[in-house]
Amino acid sequence: MRLTKVTFIDAKGQSRTVDAPAGVSVADAALAHHIPGIEADCGGFCACATCHVYVDRAWFERLPPPEELEAQMLDHAVDRRADSRLSCQLLLSPELDGITVHTPVRQYL
Repeated sequence: MRLTKVTFIDAKGQSRTVDAPAGVSVADAALAHHIPGIEADCGGFCACATCHVYVDRAWFERLPPPEELEAQMLDHAVDRRADSRLSCQLLLSPELDGITVHTPVRQYL
């Protein structure tokens, strides 16, 4: 099984890099490794914004655009920015090996 590296940087600047299997979401990788700031209260069904992240600019353009439901849910995210995504909608793949995401300040607190 191929593992994909994901780096999470929290609002205080602390970096955590984890390995997760391709095919799982960034949110599931965060939950499996107890990453602060990723709650994913809806279980990954794109029904909340508690897995909101900022995707590092080096990776943002590599992602497919958000589907309509994700775009609607992002409207409910606190401190939304142009690089905001819901991590439950970002599926890991070999092409995303090394992706870096940042958690918003309000989610971390």
